[in-house]
Amino acid sequence: MEKASLVVLISGSGSNLQAIIDAINNGDLHAEIKAVISNQAAATGLQRAEKAGIPTHFVDHKLFSGRELFDQAIIRLIDHVKPDLVLLAGFMRILSPVFIKHYQQRLMNIHPSLLPKYKGLNTHRQAIENHDKIHGASVHYVNDELDSGPIVIQAEVPVLATDTADILAQRVLIEEHKIYPMAIQMHIEGRLTFNNKHLQFDNQPLLKALIWKDNQLNNHHGKLC
Repeated sequence: MEKASLVVLISGSGSNLQAIIDAINNGDLHAEIKAVISNQAAATGLQRAEKAGIPTHFVDHKLFSGRELFDQAIIRLIDHVKPDLVLLAGFMRILSPVFIKHYQQRLMNIHPSLLPKYKGLNTHRQAIENHDKIHGASVHYVNDELDSGPIVIQAEVPVLATDTADILAQRVLIEEHKIYPMAIQMHIEGRLTFNNKHLQFDNQPLLKALIWKDNQLNNHHGKLC
């Protein structure tokens, strides 16, 4: 089977990008990253990509008078390589409806909370302040609403009494690195499909996200692997 083509958008360190690169190199992900694009010239994720021999692009959003003009510039770069899937990996820009519609049902994001809880920023601090017992991360397809769209997988992480936001963030990040490549591979294998706008897993409606907990993947009927 031909490798799926990916484009990854980043703004920072690119640790999830590295997890995807590692999954490809380990044979867990049957894909090739065609380009990494950042809106930050100093993003260390660009160095990760260059080290892996992946073409990189920096597009400064401050040079554009509006969000849609910036997004159109990104679209031109992405469409040049004709990816099967566009991945947001710490891309700190709110995307325009034009961009989201253009890549509808092939635009994926990872977010550090158990959505729909804690959309936006400072998710770990909010989990601690609200005395949550369980926190985590979610992989979802992107729609017009911030940090929304059909959820594929969530990883659950206990919140400990000794946790700070930074300590909790590190434990959540470890799980992010596991579930993002997993969700990408499910998309590549055709296990994730859409019936109109409704997400399906193995041709059955995915009414609740798959759960990754204690290194096991479960649906709400039992263990999957």
